[in-house]
Amino acid sequence: MDLAAWGVDDGYWDVAGRWRDVPPESLDAIAGAMGVDGDRPPSGPPLWFVRAGHVEFLLGPADLVLEDGATIRGVEALPRDLPPGYHDLVPLDGGPTTRLVVTPGRCHLQHDLRTWGWALQLYATRSRDSWGIGDLADLRELQDWATKLGAGALAINPLHATAPTVPQQPSPYYPTSRCFRNPIYLRVEDVPGAAQAGAPLDTLAAAGRDLNRSRLIDRDAIWRLKCEALELCFAGFSGDERFDSYVRDQGVAIDRFATYCAIAEVHGADWRHWPSELRRPDDSGVSRFAGDHGNRIRFHMWLQWLLDEQVAATSSFPVIHDLAVGFDPGGADAWVWQDVLALDMRVGAPPDDFNAEGQNWGLPPFVPWKLRHASYEPFIETLRACFRHAGGLRIDHVMGLFRLFWLPAQGGPGGYVRYPAHELLDIVALESHRARAFVLGEDLGTVEDSVRAELHERQVLSYRLLWFEHEPPEAYPEDAVAALTTHDLPTLAGVWTAADRQHQREAGLSPNEPGEDEVRARLAHAVQLDAAAPVSEVSIAAYRALSRAPSRVVLATLDDALSVTERPNMPGTIDEWPNWSIALPRSIEELVEDAHVIELATAVGEGR
Repeated sequence: MDLAAWGVDDGYWDVAGRWRDVPPESLDAIAGAMGVDGDRPPSGPPLWFVRAGHVEFLLGPADLVLEDGATIRGVEALPRDLPPGYHDLVPLDGGPTTRLVVTPGRCHLQHDLRTWGWALQLYATRSRDSWGIGDLADLRELQDWATKLGAGALAINPLHATAPTVPQQPSPYYPTSRCFRNPIYLRVEDVPGAAQAGAPLDTLAAAGRDLNRSRLIDRDAIWRLKCEALELCFAGFSGDERFDSYVRDQGVAIDRFATYCAIAEVHGADWRHWPSELRRPDDSGVSRFAGDHGNRIRFHMWLQWLLDEQVAATSSFPVIHDLAVGFDPGGADAWVWQDVLALDMRVGAPPDDFNAEGQNWGLPPFVPWKLRHASYEPFIETLRACFRHAGGLRIDHVMGLFRLFWLPAQGGPGGYVRYPAHELLDIVALESHRARAFVLGEDLGTVEDSVRAELHERQVLSYRLLWFEHEPPEAYPEDAVAALTTHDLPTLAGVWTAADRQHQREAGLSPNEPGEDEVRARLAHAVQLDAAAPVSEVSIAAYRALSRAPSRVVLATLDDALSVTERPNMPGTIDEWPNWSIALPRSIEELVEDAHVIELATAVGEGR
């Protein structure tokens, strides 16, 4: 059987340039998970991608049904002025309808984009009014401050939804859904009805603010308080035309997500363990549950509307949102799209010199041929949700649009499965233009040369880190975002003081000391300072050097501005390190008055 026709590679080149064969048992597991039957995948419903502005002749006359419902009768060629979007061709001879995707082909990108901004973990960036976690009102406050400093963007962690249960999932990269957002980021006091909730809400708010005393973020306690407060506000909600409009706009997607949330509160977050009559969204048992729990489903719809309103309030200043590479196999998206997923597989990375066991991220992959048969609706819905109110979108592990490393969920070696990247990128370009938001592709690690070339052609910005680049910032490409580090890598202070090496040991890891020495040497070369120089001086010099990059965007992390030594996330750990749960050591009120932070911002701004 020719598995290549199904997108399965029988081997791969590792980071050392060695060819690795995928074991036969792994190939069999991958084939079984994707439903391989025959020499090649079934053809599926007709799907045609066309570049906007091109004239394309048809094989026969057809009615052209535009996305807005308008119909052009009996066309024999696609008109040059056909608007970008998702249309349908209905042949007059009775043949099957063709879904027509008209795309600009290249992502939106302002020709004069050249700015700098802050990269931050929103949950970690708290004000005195926060309930133990940074929220969307804090984001607005940061935007006002960044504007005064001359910054042009803020890059934040994913705001994807988690299940409304305890324990709360701390990782923003392991969401229950990428199509909806996490209510823990709501500023409760800004919610309609909060002012009328009175003393009970005041008591909850005081308890929430008291959580700011600990640097470790207690999401379970925060969610319990916020959920109770939000229920108080919802009890007085009598309706709103904007809410009704939002629900209509979201359609079946919001109904299914809110239904998942309501079921999860009763039966747990993992749909695979629910009663059998609830395990498929189209089962009659789900309809009966929805009939019995209509008000609770409306509550979860209301939460998403509140999030949409509060995120919309941040859209006047460019925010670079983040799209995680996948989602929880037991979560809402997996429940809704289970028929197009390989639920017996997980996404990860092959072994390399830094991780002899490879990586398993615990995320189920889409089956390429099934995703195409669904006319890419899950992918489109996800992109549209993440682009909503965004100035830019970072796509985590953008190489996954080309190929993903599949691992059997039960263990064993994995192999690469290829995806229809050309069509997926056409959709990214279309949704990017609709949102008028640029796209940043996280292309770190092992990247095929053809991938970076294709992304450049599509106007997807590359990601260049001082920690990894062998050339000085002046040599970075223009169509890129330049930074020192990311949430998974050491902070500047962690590198310069070697504190990160100690943190790894404390977490039970074995640091890659030669690699870390190389990173520190690269930093020392960039700043041209003595080894005894204080972190504050090094950070100013490092970001001044980075600001000279010709890249369109330069990002400085708030962690580096405050000389934080802890990484937000320590790959390879679960409970050994407080991943995604470490707040910044200073409040926003202190941050905006910090002389060193302002000096660093000035250094970056002058370089831009």
